[in-house]
Amino acid sequence: MVRSLQYQCWASSMIESLGYLIHQCSLIKALTQGISLHAAAFKCGVHSDAIVTNHIINMYAKCGQISSAQKLFDEMTERNIVSWAALISGYHQAKKPLVAVQLFSRLPLVPNESILATVVSSCAGASYLSLGQQVHARAVAVGYGSDSYVSNALISLYMKCGLCNYALGVFSSGALVPNTVSFNTLIAGFVENGQPLKGIELFRAMSQQGFVADHFTSAAVLRACTDADDFYGGLQFHCLTVKRKLDSIPFVGNVIITMYSKFEMVEEAEKVFRRIDQKDIISWNTMIAVFTQHVHDEECVNKGFDVFRELLKEKNTTVLPDDFTFSSVVAACAVEASIYNGKQIHAHMLRTRVAWDVGVENALVDMYAKCGCIGYSYTMFNLMKHPNLISWNSIISGFGNHGLGKKALLLFEQMKEHGFHPNSLTFTGLLIACNHAGLVDEGTSLFDSMLQVYGINPDIMHFACLVDMLGRAGRLDEAERYMKKSPFRDDPVILGSLLSACWLQGETVTGERLGEQLLKLKFPPATTSPFVLLSNLYASDRMWSGAAEVRRMLKGSRLKKEPGHSLIQVHGNVEKFTVGDFSHSRIQEIKDVLSTISFPEDEYDEAVNL
Repeated sequence: MVRSLQYQCWASSMIESLGYLIHQCSLIKALTQGISLHAAAFKCGVHSDAIVTNHIINMYAKCGQISSAQKLFDEMTERNIVSWAALISGYHQAKKPLVAVQLFSRLPLVPNESILATVVSSCAGASYLSLGQQVHARAVAVGYGSDSYVSNALISLYMKCGLCNYALGVFSSGALVPNTVSFNTLIAGFVENGQPLKGIELFRAMSQQGFVADHFTSAAVLRACTDADDFYGGLQFHCLTVKRKLDSIPFVGNVIITMYSKFEMVEEAEKVFRRIDQKDIISWNTMIAVFTQHVHDEECVNKGFDVFRELLKEKNTTVLPDDFTFSSVVAACAVEASIYNGKQIHAHMLRTRVAWDVGVENALVDMYAKCGCIGYSYTMFNLMKHPNLISWNSIISGFGNHGLGKKALLLFEQMKEHGFHPNSLTFTGLLIACNHAGLVDEGTSLFDSMLQVYGINPDIMHFACLVDMLGRAGRLDEAERYMKKSPFRDDPVILGSLLSACWLQGETVTGERLGEQLLKLKFPPATTSPFVLLSNLYASDRMWSGAAEVRRMLKGSRLKKEPGHSLIQVHGNVEKFTVGDFSHSRIQEIKDVLSTISFPEDEYDEAVNL
């Protein structure tokens, strides 16, 4: 009897110790150590104990070994509510919501609040509205309808399914005592459903009730201010995050960067970026995207490349460039036609990455094409294992922009053979290809096939390409007929394209008529080009008074011609030189070099003889 009592004490102590240790393995996802403890439970003869088994099931589920957890669950002779909760939670974490719901439907016991919240969360993650409503009804039936965990999960479910009023109903029910999580879930839900003003209004109510905003609240409200174009509200909330030292948390700081980016405040966005402690990859990607999306500002784009280089030198080895990072910087290289940077980034990827996302591959195809290396672009395209429609559109546009229209048309046929259905961008690339290569009949046929064969309504870009193509070929009457049939007959872009063709072909009568139509539009041209073209047409026909009148109209429009500029790359950095601008930091050196280049021959000979 004494020995029996000693054994029971030993077994109880062993169960408690093993349970504690296995639970710790679950928390830190230490699978190897957890398996060793599972073996120890077998060796000690306590593996069949429900407490130990539940801990082991939970450990396997938390470590991603859901099949092992299921096997152990199936082998149990007696399962309690904890056993069911552990496995259901495991399937939820493994992103198998349907299995979690099916397991819940087999539950022979009365569910507790933990199981109900988990199952509702599974339904929310997969947008299983009907199943979620059934679980909601079960929760009410067993008395957990007002539980905070269950209610917050229900709010998330209804918000993700777009039923904001249902979510608000759960929140506003007298049975639920609101907490910070409830408010956060509801505010974020309104923002995700395109109702940012309601999210801001709810935050004010939250503050009035004495709740303190945490980092989840801050991120949701900042997104609401951004989406609602409420800059001053976002600025005020940014001040609040600084006061509470939340702006240095990546989760919040990343949203603040995005907000300033939307309002074109790049310097402020960079200041926020520099304040973030332990930046995650989203922080780096957001800042790189902020800089590189300002494609007309060379300094900004160069800063984007500088931030990318900083990331590569980052000492934190857990923060590495991902597919989004490479897509952003390669796309920036394409816009800047920076083959120097583009090749370096491509080489870095070849050295450091085994596989790339199709988005990165598409960016490389586009970058090489826009940098004038159509051969490299085509090679990159042929190396792709699973090209998508964007891949085909990029390579078709690349060949088209290089004047290789026949190759673009051949690729179009191959694309269809591979089962891809063309979209609007496909035809834009094809029409540009036909325009550059002078394939007028082929281009016209493609345009006609858009609606007749593929059911695609041509937009303004397609009509502009067609009119320009026909105009350059001297088929002005045909171009004008297409224009008159289009819904964009009074659009400045279309009229401007045809006017340009008239000037090119010397058709002054048609050009003057189109020019007068263009200048009478309710919304006048946004550039100086139509005015200059019409003035030149009048001048070519010696109609000086008409030319002078157009010039006066141009002056009255307050439009200014964009000054000409050229771009060069120096060690990967883009330098811009604009006509009449002498503000470059090395202008004196530039002048000295130009002076040397233009040195008169007789003075050169004299200097040499000295």
